[in-house]
Amino acid sequence: MSERKVLNKYFPPDFDPSLIPRRRQPKNSQQVVRLMAPFSMRCNTCGEYIYKGKKFNARKETVEGEDYFGIKIFRFYIKCTLCSAEITFKTDPKNTDYAAEHGASRNFEPWRDERAVEEEDRLAKLEEEENNPMKALENRTVDSKREMDILDALQDIRARNARNERVGQSVDLLDRLHMEEIETEEDMEQKRAEEEDEKLVREVFAKVPAADASPAPGGGSTTSGGSSREVITVKRKAGADEPDLQSLLPDSARALLAEKSSMSAPQIKRKKIDSKALLGIKVKGKSKMKAV
Repeated sequence: MSERKVLNKYFPPDFDPSLIPRRRQPKNSQQVVRLMAPFSMRCNTCGEYIYKGKKFNARKETVEGEDYFGIKIFRFYIKCTLCSAEITFKTDPKNTDYAAEHGASRNFEPWRDERAVEEEDRLAKLEEEENNPMKALENRTVDSKREMDILDALQDIRARNARNERVGQSVDLLDRLHMEEIETEEDMEQKRAEEEDEKLVREVFAKVPAADASPAPGGGSTTSGGSSREVITVKRKAGADEPDLQSLLPDSARALLAEKSSMSAPQIKRKKIDSKALLGIKVKGKSKMKAV
């Protein structure tokens, strides 16, 4: 029994994907998508009401020559549920909504109501100011006070941001100075340790002229520019003030060394080696020789 949801498909051994011809589609091809009606609308042909959320198999395409700040606009084609008349609507990025284009009219458009209300308020305000000069003065006073409050709030925000920036810079400066001090102390300590190691190396190792080295031709001491004597590296300096090894030992150790040097080494008795036996020669006894 085969699987209901096939995950692995069979490919024959002689399958070559490069032989499959590429499907060429037109530039503005339409795609079939499943969507729901984004708003309530009424069909202009039969007057049928289509409520929001009704599902349709629609065709989607990109509107050519129209965009909103680089955002593409898409157009959708659906059919009326009663008369099968074609209805189109497209996206409206400016109002973050959809706009009816052809075949139907939208029942309710919220941004149009907001604009109408704003326009009515503006006209009523102008009419009231024309009939009542005191009201116009009050409105101008309120507007100026609102602008002053906005400027004060903006100035406070700028001052707060500048103060925070200065505080941040001072804290960063202190941290930077502290880090520089720590780095300077670490560098000085490392340099001091390197100098001590170098001094210790100079005390332990030294280069002295070789004992069998002959002087350079021409006599005298050689300079750094010419050929110099052969030098060897010794572990301790060969100076005149170098103490003798015997002087570094304690009295008991020196007495023991003197006693051992005065005593002669005992003679070691070596076992006589029978060369005939090593060669495989057997010698018969004297009694056997006489009997013969």
